[in-house]
Amino acid sequence: MSEQVDILIVGAGLVGASLACALQGRDYRVALVEAAAPAAGPPGFDERKLALSAASLNALAALGVLPKLATLPTPIRRLHVSRAGDFGAVRLAAADFGREGFGGVVLARELGLALEARLAELTALERHRPATVTALTPAADAITVTLREGEQPRTIRTRLLVAADGTRSFSRQALGIGTIEHDYAQTLFVCSLATDRDNDGTAYERFTDQGPVALLPMGRDFGAICAVARDDAARVQALDDDGFATHFQQRFGWRAGRIRRVGKRSAYPLARVLAERLSAPRALIMGNAAQTIHPIGAQGFNLGLRDALSLAELLDGGDPGADAALSAYVDARREDRERTLAFSDGLARITANDSFPMHVLRSLGLLAIGNAPGLSAPVVSGAMGFRGRVPRLAR
Repeated sequence: MSEQVDILIVGAGLVGASLACALQGRDYRVALVEAAAPAAGPPGFDERKLALSAASLNALAALGVLPKLATLPTPIRRLHVSRAGDFGAVRLAAADFGREGFGGVVLARELGLALEARLAELTALERHRPATVTALTPAADAITVTLREGEQPRTIRTRLLVAADGTRSFSRQALGIGTIEHDYAQTLFVCSLATDRDNDGTAYERFTDQGPVALLPMGRDFGAICAVARDDAARVQALDDDGFATHFQQRFGWRAGRIRRVGKRSAYPLARVLAERLSAPRALIMGNAAQTIHPIGAQGFNLGLRDALSLAELLDGGDPGADAALSAYVDARREDRERTLAFSDGLARITANDSFPMHVLRSLGLLAIGNAPGLSAPVVSGAMGFRGRVPRLAR
């Protein structure tokens, strides 16, 4: 079986699905390759939380996704940033900047289900699932994509291939795009966490010698992340719930109350994986396939969503895979991508440095940002997703 489309999106995660929504109503024939349907079922305490910037909330509302969330986003009304061993802290309130919140926190699976519900309304969208890409064959006017869809092989010719298939992207590799990788020598534990104090909408990030610990408000409880040095990960993994609660409490402190419950933990190594370029003939990469970054500041999905919005905004009905269209996308994403990467990686490295001069410099920086509006405003605008050329749907 073979067919022709204008745009083929490989990967139906949050970024790929958002791009399909953003292309609705455009004069293109669009297809989406999905490895599997999202898992259904009622949400549970253990589920992963996702921090969405204000720009992302704007965009998801404009795309018709936000109204389909089963649970409204929990507003991030305050930010509290500190570093163990340093004096000073950054305390910022959205109300001081004329905002209800800097962003909001949602259950990652509920966002996936909301996107799935919106995709189901896009009657012109062609969906292939469960399906995997097994080969890419470039030509001057199209890329031929070979799929394994159930037991039925299929080929699709597309004028533009968009690879949004994750950190270990098959499409990126098949296109001959290499990566630059940095291992942070840390393992990140993610779980839900409840304390004896209802949260007040504060998102906490606390840096330590081993890496950051953070709490995101979600309803009355929190989503928690805890980075540990790689050589200590096995010990932390083996802790029971009470032991992990004690470990987290010792590193985070008591500012959010006493931990009384922790959910199921998941763990993964922290590494930065950057694509050496964002385009190849007739192809673009975005989301985690383009940049998988340190979770500091919850920048990853928000950056990937802006990738998708920027592409949809730039396509004007002409050949979506033309060299000029690819160049326009790369140019449009340059400032936002470079600034976000520099912020994420720089903060991860600076806060991990335990030297005395760095303690002093960080402490002075925390005091300055927390007390000087001229310094805090750029931090706030970046955290809210308003960095570089902001896509129209995100404004």
